[in-house]
Amino acid sequence: MPRPATERIRLQLASTMDSVAQVEEQAEKFIQSLGVNEDEIFPLVMGIREAAVNAVLHGNGYDPEKSVVITLEHLADSLIITIADQGDGFDPESLSDPREEENLLRGTGRGIFLIRSFFDEVNFRQLHPGTEIRLVKKLADGEPG
Repeated sequence: MPRPATERIRLQLASTMDSVAQVEEQAEKFIQSLGVNEDEIFPLVMGIREAAVNAVLHGNGYDPEKSVVITLEHLADSLIITIADQGDGFDPESLSDPREEENLLRGTGRGIFLIRSFFDEVNFRQLHPGTEIRLVKKLADGEPG
């Protein structure tokens, strides 16, 4: 039976590390259901986890009054993930390159760097309040779509 052109999961979760684990689990199941090559699943899930941690920790500051909204979507030849927090927002361009010598021992910037290396597109949007990160991975020929 042909697969529908669009498949989508939306989660609204508390600002906790338990929620991050739930996002990770749901993302892995969703990506596996698309027939994505096993070698590509781990880095994609790791990037999604890192974005969820950033939303919970840096965005919402573990505030129990704030939530994180995650959407996992399959559109034709792409996997699209959006993760939105309700925090104060930030300028992703202000992050230092973690590969530069003066930043090697700093604890910031690595997560976004990794996310950018795992996805074909990484875009940020300010929500006032909050930040949304949109991750796009083009699926290889031969993968369902």
